[in-house]
Amino acid sequence: MDRISTASAYNSILNNLMAAEVAQTTAGNQLSSTEKATDLKGYGAGAETLTAMQATNTQVTGFINDATAVSAKLSTQDSALGEVASSAGSAIQAVTQALAAGTGSGLMQSLQDAFGNAVEGLNTTYNGEYLFAGGQVNTAPVSATSMSQLTSGPPISSFFHNDQLTTTSRINTNTKISSGFLADSVGTPLFGAFQTIQAYVDANGAFSTPLTTAQQTFLTAQLANLNTVQTNLNSVVGQNGLMQDEVTNTQTDLTQRQTMLQGLIGNATSADLAQASANLQQAGLSIQAAGQVFQALNATSLLNTLSSNG
Repeated sequence: MDRISTASAYNSILNNLMAAEVAQTTAGNQLSSTEKATDLKGYGAGAETLTAMQATNTQVTGFINDATAVSAKLSTQDSALGEVASSAGSAIQAVTQALAAGTGSGLMQSLQDAFGNAVEGLNTTYNGEYLFAGGQVNTAPVSATSMSQLTSGPPISSFFHNDQLTTTSRINTNTKISSGFLADSVGTPLFGAFQTIQAYVDANGAFSTPLTTAQQTFLTAQLANLNTVQTNLNSVVGQNGLMQDEVTNTQTDLTQRQTMLQGLIGNATSADLAQASANLQQAGLSIQAAGQVFQALNATSLLNTLSSNG
């Protein structure tokens, strides 16, 4: 006697067919996208952990970008501060050579050149903004252009136009660095040394050849003053260098952390392509089998049985 198909048999095979089609679609999507799922629902209980890792990775990426920008700024700042410190060194060299040769010929011109380099360093820009101007980034922090201006009447402070806002940068979750220097704090002692020499010339006339005993005594005292100024400027350059090292170390740590996070995210989201291929093949076979069973059930339906017996 032939078995008659029932509604429950149809429902069962249809459910199997639909499940196979879903499995086929899932496996196909995994193969085409190389990811386990196309949305968070596809990750089930792991969705919350994945979201947290992705959020942390985004934060780390932001810190890396910020640290990279700070590093580039500090590099420019290092060159500028080095130029200011070198101007003090040039002044020391000029005075030393004058004393050694016993001549004042060309001394003031050499000092003026050194002063100009200091002004240029303090007026350095980065991305179109003055580095040492504090918050007044669109205004040159130093307006003096010659040593003679330093003794023209106004105090040295009048030639500095920065405010007192120093730049602070966050380079990771727990670390902020004060990465800015101000033109007046860096340049005032140096400008004071240049002012003293200019004032002496204004009062006593140009340095002669040969140098007088009084001129030699004065320049020897100024040499000691310039050495102190240069030492302090080199300390400022060193402070900037320490910040560069801190930012570089932070960049290394952040990059390693990002690599670890991306590896974890990849492990959580990347599909097993070999398994997905096997699942796709299995789903195809299941659909074919379900189709064949469905045809067999259709052939043994009650309607077909009654028709054949009629």
